[in-house]
Order: sequence, then structure tokens, then C-alpha cells
Amino acid sequence: MEKRPEPAAPPAGASVAEVMSHRLKTSAGKALYGLRQQTVEPGFGLIKSATSFRLFLLRGTAKVSAEWTLVCLADNLRRLHTLGAGLKTA
Repeated sequence: MEKRPEPAAPPAGASVAEVMSHRLKTSAGKALYGLRQQTVEPGFGLIKSATSFRLFLLRGTAKVSAEWTLVCLADNLRRLHTLGAGLKTA
């Protein structure tokens, strides 16, 4: 893979979007952004696809927190069931 020089820094009055675009073009920015593929975001995607959970039905921090806890509990139980946890074969 050929090495390319780091991009020039954005001008002093650059917008936030331009600054972020520059950060993502640097080698450090690419490495950091690549970590997003292995962090917690796949968990949210799996919950969305497996449970069809797309939006919260309740309002307020406490109620949303309780709803999210139930969604996570249901997802964990589904995963345990899929893995066959708790089954005793004797």
C-alpha cells in the first residue's frame, strides 16, 4: 500500500464540518474511526435487527431508561436461549 502525505490543515476559519473532514482524512483519524467497527455499535445494530426495536415508546429519562433495560434484558434472554444456556443434558 502506497503511503500518502498527510492532508494540509484546514484554514483558520474553517467550518466544523471541514475540520472533521480533515481529521478523518489523516492516518490517525482513519485508525480511530476504524475502531467504531469493533466497539459497542454492532450491539445496537443487533438489537435493532433481532427485536425490531426502532424507537422508544415512553417519554422522560427514567421511563426511557426502564424501557432500554427491558430491551437489553429481552435481547440477553434471546441470546441465552439461542446458545442453549441452562439446558442440562444428563
